[in-house]
Amino acid sequence: MKRFFAIGLAATAVALAALSPAPVEAQAYPDKPVRLIIPFAAGGTTDLMGRILAQKLSDTMGQRFVVENRAGAGGNVGSAMVAKAPADGYTLGMGTVSSHAINPNLYAVMPYDNLKDFAPISLMITQPNALVVNSKVPATNLTELVAALKAKPDTYSYASSGIGTSIHMAAELLKMMTGTQMAHVPYKSSAEVMTATISGETQLAFDNLSSVVQHVEEGRLRLIGVTSKERSFLKPDVPAIAESLPGFEATSWTGFFAPAGTPRDIVVRLSQETQKIVRLPDVAERLRSLGATPVGNTPEEFAAFMAAETKKWADVVKASGAKVE
Repeated sequence: MKRFFAIGLAATAVALAALSPAPVEAQAYPDKPVRLIIPFAAGGTTDLMGRILAQKLSDTMGQRFVVENRAGAGGNVGSAMVAKAPADGYTLGMGTVSSHAINPNLYAVMPYDNLKDFAPISLMITQPNALVVNSKVPATNLTELVAALKAKPDTYSYASSGIGTSIHMAAELLKMMTGTQMAHVPYKSSAEVMTATISGETQLAFDNLSSVVQHVEEGRLRLIGVTSKERSFLKPDVPAIAESLPGFEATSWTGFFAPAGTPRDIVVRLSQETQKIVRLPDVAERLRSLGATPVGNTPEEFAAFMAAETKKWADVVKASGAKVE
């Protein structure tokens, strides 16, 4: 009799577990404020995305998600803080193509392993860069620009907002795929990049599409193409570079991470919430104004994406010879 009673209790426990909507850990989480580390200064796209995410998660999860900007070393400083934090879901971080795909191939010494020290939660957005030229450059499309670069290989230079940035690597990818040469002139900011290219101090540059649109519309720069696989909804009349150079893609992206070892149920719950957030009408409208495309994917999909991006930019960094000691 006791044996049948024990079996009955076990069966009841299994049935109750099956009906439970989520593990206890996920149901209880979060029960205190959560830190969201943004590894860049306030005011940029990553900061904007982090603040939108923090506010929406605070609204839906019942605890404050507190933003901390910890800039430095191209995103390495803040990202290292996330990697080394306790894996309990109470320290999370934003990351980008720079901090989680380019830097590991660029810096001689890294304070974290981008593929082993993080639990990817969700890719939030992708954002195309744009290739622009000074108005005096004799090219209106990519074919003409490549011909001009090959005709006078020692004449042209391109601006970037720093060694290893996504716009630096976009230009290096173009050089690698077209067999052309250009001198790299790094500046400290996107504003300086635009000033240099408009004045003719440099002849061309890549930058976020949303950053160049006004200069293009006012005739100060000529827009050659966008770096996404397909045309951007922000400028649908402008071709993707890939239309003339198949396989070319150099988009910026922003994702959401936890430290490696964070309980699976917490990561999944955060991913599900993030996927909902990036698709909210008010969030989607804000993203569109930046030329960004909301993604929102699973931890597995994001992990595979990041591994592919790391391999891709490893090849480009190696070909460029760029290195930060």
